[in-house]
Amino acid sequence: MDKLILIDGNSIANRAFYALPLLNNSKGMHTNAVYGVTTMLLRLIEEEKPTHFLVAFDAGKVTFRHKEYKEYKGGRAKTPPELSEQFPLMKELLQAFNINQFELEGYEADDIIGTMTKLAEENNKQVLVVTGDKDLLQLASNNVTIALTRKGISEVDRFDPDKIREKYNLTPLQIIDMKGLMGDSSDNIPGIPGVGEKTALKLLHQYGSVEEVLAHSDELKGKMKEKVQLNADQAKMSKELATIYREVPLEKSIEQLQFDGFDQEAVITMFEKLEFKSLLEKMDGSDGLNNQQEQEEINYQIVDQQNVSLIVDKLPAIKSIHFEIIGENPHQAEVLGLSLYADNQSYYVPFELLQSEEATALREWLADEKHEKWIYDYHKTKVALFWHDIEIKGVSFDIYLTAYLLDPTETKNHTISGLSLKYGLSAMKNDDSFYGKGAKFQVPELSTLSEFLCRKVLLIQKLTPLMKANLEENELVELFYNMELPVAEVLAHMEIQGVKIDTNGLKIHGEEIQIKLDKIIKQIYTLAGTEFNINSPKQLGEILFDKLQLPVIKKTKTGYSTDAEVLEKLASEHEVVSKILEYRQLAKLQSTYIEGLLKEVRQDTQKVHTYFRQTIAATGRLSSQFPNLQNIPIRLEEGRKIRKVFVPSQENSYMLAADYSQIELRILAHISGDERLIDAFQNNMDIHTKTAMDVFGVREEEVDANKRRQAKAVNFGIVYGISDYGLSQNLNITRKEAAQFIKQYFAVFKGVKQFMDSIKQQAKQNGYVTTLLQRRRYLPEINSRNFNLRSFAERTALNTPIQGSNADIIKLAMIRIENRIQEENLKSKMLLQVHDELVFEVPEAELEIMNNLVPDIMESIIALKVPLKVDISYGKNWFEAK
Repeated sequence: MDKLILIDGNSIANRAFYALPLLNNSKGMHTNAVYGVTTMLLRLIEEEKPTHFLVAFDAGKVTFRHKEYKEYKGGRAKTPPELSEQFPLMKELLQAFNINQFELEGYEADDIIGTMTKLAEENNKQVLVVTGDKDLLQLASNNVTIALTRKGISEVDRFDPDKIREKYNLTPLQIIDMKGLMGDSSDNIPGIPGVGEKTALKLLHQYGSVEEVLAHSDELKGKMKEKVQLNADQAKMSKELATIYREVPLEKSIEQLQFDGFDQEAVITMFEKLEFKSLLEKMDGSDGLNNQQEQEEINYQIVDQQNVSLIVDKLPAIKSIHFEIIGENPHQAEVLGLSLYADNQSYYVPFELLQSEEATALREWLADEKHEKWIYDYHKTKVALFWHDIEIKGVSFDIYLTAYLLDPTETKNHTISGLSLKYGLSAMKNDDSFYGKGAKFQVPELSTLSEFLCRKVLLIQKLTPLMKANLEENELVELFYNMELPVAEVLAHMEIQGVKIDTNGLKIHGEEIQIKLDKIIKQIYTLAGTEFNINSPKQLGEILFDKLQLPVIKKTKTGYSTDAEVLEKLASEHEVVSKILEYRQLAKLQSTYIEGLLKEVRQDTQKVHTYFRQTIAATGRLSSQFPNLQNIPIRLEEGRKIRKVFVPSQENSYMLAADYSQIELRILAHISGDERLIDAFQNNMDIHTKTAMDVFGVREEEVDANKRRQAKAVNFGIVYGISDYGLSQNLNITRKEAAQFIKQYFAVFKGVKQFMDSIKQQAKQNGYVTTLLQRRRYLPEINSRNFNLRSFAERTALNTPIQGSNADIIKLAMIRIENRIQEENLKSKMLLQVHDELVFEVPEAELEIMNNLVPDIMESIIALKVPLKVDISYGKNWFEAK
């Protein structure tokens, strides 16, 4: 997914200026702020790999807010000349970096960033906002993360809605209300005198917004009541001043912010002008190395048609090989060539030669599982080669998979170049430096490419013994050889097999949804009394709040808020709101899952071939891309119906689905040893009913739907370290009630509480937690002095053993089922893994066999204190199989 970085230029420049000592170049120019900003840019480019970039600046001292409040920002000290003289240098530097910059008279950088984040969300782009200003926390969303600088600009705290909830127990938009109540001395926003952050938070936790605080001011006591009532208008104005305006008339679109890497020559020229000697050394001329070591000379040879016998003679001595795969999706990737290592020399075989008759012996060697091979990313390589009619077997070591097992949280450094740096080996250009990014991507000439790939295979040869030793030191050898490497092969087979899509049925379903959409649109127009653009928040707000006079829930500079949270609160007020919510659900289904899935159907197979990633989630869970088949919505009936188009590829075959029942709670029962949980599962009781009985102290027949719903929310919440606030939001109850509910739960399920306390203690002692099958997840922040970092690490310590064990169990099941299918020479095929479910295509003649074989293996995969249970069903499509 595209990633847009937005930097609050003035804020970061100020932070850098005051964090670093004054620096001068030989001409007397002050450069400390520019230096600080430069180091941040280099770090962001390297670590975040943005596809789009913008730095926003304040255009002047007077903005539209001054019309409302002349004293806005009135208390600020004048910018020191030592800083103001650096802004032109900063903007010149941004030009050298090919980074867009923008400012507009009358608006602040905050408003430009707010508008850009809104546009980016509408275009489904991920956004990272870098600032020193807490005001921007109001922009956080599922797509927008705010990186708030601390300790100058060298360290940042990242805030998404969950982090804001964790720190303040507020939603992002309530940050505006907090500023409205407490004010902001840095911007000279008055707020209510005498109300600080602590009091503001207390009021918002009780009433939710400035408006509601004012509406309930009679409930306040003493001086607080007097302060709030006397300063009501000031609080409203302060909230308005703190609200970021998100409708700035921009001259730039998201597409115009594309970032394809920087011009190294231009940047080096600027570094020379600014006399940034240390940064010049890191640039190392213009070769873009990922460290400051020089690349060692290597022995390598290009294999051609005339000397192909040379490499054939070397095959018995070869273990390390590398295929260069270009493209993130292996089902559509290009293969540039093969490099091999033998007898202190690397060899490069162009891919065209590998496919030729002259290389038949080499291809046979690749497909021979008796010949051991060391490789980088076996799974992706196997899939990519299949589509070019080349088979690879006999892989005994994969440095990419090993790197993931050893450190599952730092996957961006698991490239060959990154690993060479980590293990102290010779320097290696990274792929972005070598090929270029985006529009600048190009494959170099043969001599340059061959040396690059031969250097990679040399490093595979050197890394393998080092990483094997590391696996042994960390007691991960069994997990690697018995699970991760075999499951890589299983996944490759599943993906290559693919799932047949009834494209005609998908189109018909899309037409049915469109008919419903057209009907709903007419109903909305009738209920609203006029036609309007339903997708326009501005027009929708005018209809709901001006024309229909519905109560205003949230209002900002952009007008009325019409987000999902607002509409859900208004659903009982007017029928049109429910219709709008239904319209939005169906419209998303149409665009994302009907049209999106049709685009992913491969024409030559009429199937979708997803790409299962086993090195993304730190818990060991698999994820799915191109398309994401783990994210098909099933709560909405129309969403569930999409599963109808997933059909068998052969006649007289069925789709069979096997789903672990409440596996995470069963794992929790086993790990915690809680007697009540164990007893419930051993006696095949409904766990949520049992929880409600024990927590509420009632008989089974007294557990109604609401009590069971509350118990279910706590059961699953415990797995993820839920807070009283999180539970209150899930169940629409007060935090006090939620806290009491959790307290009752722990009083009853004492084993769970003891497990949670002990696992946190273990994590603090060891620095990591493990799953039942000894997968490790390191938690470097578990002993942090920072409360937020430590709290996150503690929640991770709680859920990783449960989620990670779940992932391990289903992976083992996949391996053993695939092995049995092969051993018994069955024609059934494993097609998908979706959360706790496995999906198969089964010939009618094998239905009874698979109906017994699959649950038998899945339920006996590991011995727990409670039984594992699998629900299994089949039908003529995936929908019927559920």
